[in-house]
Amino acid sequence: MIALTAVEIADITNGRLAADPGIVPVSVVTDSREAATGSLYVAKPGENADGHAYVGAAFERGAVLALTERDVSDDDGRPYPAVVVDDAVIAMGALAAESVRRIRAARAAQGEPFTVIGITGSAGKTTTKDLLAGILSRAGATVAPQGSYNGEVGVPLTVFGADAGTRYLVIEMGATGVGHIKYLAEMVKPDIGVVLCVGSAHAGEFGGVENIAKAKGELVEALGLDGTAVINLDDARVAAMASRTRATVLGTTATGVSGSAVEARNADIDGDGHPEFELHLPDGGVPHRVHSKLIGAHHITNLLAAAAAAFAAGLPAAAIADSLSEQSAASRWRMERTERADGVTIINDAYNANPESMRAALRTLADLGQGRRTWAVLGAMLELGEDSIREHTAVGTQVVRLNISRLVVVGREARALYISAIQEGSWGEECSFTETADEAYELLQAELAPGDLVLFKSSNGVGLRYLGDRIALPPQAGTSANSAATTAANEGNELL
Repeated sequence: MIALTAVEIADITNGRLAADPGIVPVSVVTDSREAATGSLYVAKPGENADGHAYVGAAFERGAVLALTERDVSDDDGRPYPAVVVDDAVIAMGALAAESVRRIRAARAAQGEPFTVIGITGSAGKTTTKDLLAGILSRAGATVAPQGSYNGEVGVPLTVFGADAGTRYLVIEMGATGVGHIKYLAEMVKPDIGVVLCVGSAHAGEFGGVENIAKAKGELVEALGLDGTAVINLDDARVAAMASRTRATVLGTTATGVSGSAVEARNADIDGDGHPEFELHLPDGGVPHRVHSKLIGAHHITNLLAAAAAAFAAGLPAAAIADSLSEQSAASRWRMERTERADGVTIINDAYNANPESMRAALRTLADLGQGRRTWAVLGAMLELGEDSIREHTAVGTQVVRLNISRLVVVGREARALYISAIQEGSWGEECSFTETADEAYELLQAELAPGDLVLFKSSNGVGLRYLGDRIALPPQAGTSANSAATTAANEGNELL
């Protein structure tokens, strides 16, 4: 973290200083349980709890300063040291913007480069972020988000992990509306912007897919003349963003779209579902073979995006290809594969879901499941708005047409998926509906057999990833589905 005194924090955030002006926090936390010696605790109001109620707990764990929206006192009436602001989240953003500015200035004064890469898209952000961070970390000190920190709180927290020794700062950017990514981009001022895809998830919140495209394009619009926009030419809405940026455009494609610069040629998947292809970069050099350890052909888009961003950041082709071939999934619940001792294979891809990622996961299940009994355990795709019934219906139809052996639909919000599968010709034991994860667990425990391949997929808020974990573990080690659902509810969902 860049060192900022309490008085500087007050100046940057237009806050009122109610503390020793010389206090210098060494970290920033928004969860009092994560506070440690020297922390700045941000008391932000939340949907389920008000952070101001935990200021005392944060100081008990070692916090030295709080960023609050009102004065907070201890049991004896003594106010806790604080900077009081109108909006704690907006104040975090201001501190993050100043931190990036100071890092750039400090490194420039030393003649050292500093590169900020922003990544957005309706799917694949976290995987691409992990891949890119894995490549860049070989070349210099790299800071990237924990998990899916990609919103107005997560992005500043990522920035606070960087300092003057940081060479690369990777920022994942999510949004739930037009203007959100513009705000984040103005905060961190990326040198390289990556747009992966435009899907229909959260269409209800955005007011339609075109607004999603408008929002995603805010990243490339924020780039300067000396920046690089990495855009997926295989997605028509993303490809159209080339006209919205002043930056150099570096396209990616796995289908040979004209005008591409970073290509995957002769792409395929091996018997375990791992993508492999020849990586062609615009340096005129020989192609490099990539044999990824990720699961699913849809990851080729993410692999190409990471390769293009790394190339734009100046890394050599051989180092990029080698790193992509060595990396496994770094974040949980993204096509995470577990082999049980009894021969049952679990693929847990239930961190998030939208129609595009659901279709990709089901195709992977069908490809991997040849000669095996396949199970699709599916929950709702949330926040689809008026398209929800239509999109769930389409998924149910796809399950049947892919000849998935067994379908288990969990929760009433996904019932249209179950009904469409029945209407498409899947009935009897082939297709089951359960109200709860507990019911699904009992069904699976009773009927799974050696050799079965099971996919779990749902939106984050549904919590099927925890059911997947429970099935992947021996029965006695499982966590109750109800407690898993509670854990899910307490976690921040990934933004689009």
